[in-house]
Amino acid sequence: MKKKVLFIASTGGHLEELMQLKPMFDNYDYHIITEKTKSNLSLKKKFPNHVSFLVYGSYTTLGRKLIYPFKLMYNTIKSFFLYIKIRPKYIISTGAHTSGPMCLIGHLLGSKIIYIETFANSESKSRTGSIVYKFADLFIVQWESMLKLYPKAVYGGWIF
Repeated sequence: MKKKVLFIASTGGHLEELMQLKPMFDNYDYHIITEKTKSNLSLKKKFPNHVSFLVYGSYTTLGRKLIYPFKLMYNTIKSFFLYIKIRPKYIISTGAHTSGPMCLIGHLLGSKIIYIETFANSESKSRTGSIVYKFADLFIVQWESMLKLYPKAVYGGWIF
């Protein structure tokens, strides 16, 4: 029986990084979660029955203090229900924002958390990375220089 693995990332570059792990998918009973955008709808065709979407725009509304808490709350609640439905043994994330609640939920409910800090950061921590680092079972950086900021991390090199 294959292990259940949840792959989660925000749309854009984070999702592009996550999709570099595609060769691993067939080794697991996998599920992909990202934000729902026009460009991501094609994932449903490429990976039938393996994709779920969160509401788009949590991160993009960060500057909109009125809308942001509601989208974050909605995505957190939806993440909880998706977690219960999928019951992953492992959660693998390349960030960013939409993956934070799922990583925390998974950690609290017993999943192993593997977080890959974004390639875009070579000298500074990401917000989500800073939070998830505190409880991740494995925290991977793509730049050796990031080991100064995340001393317990593992340098994994680029996933591109």
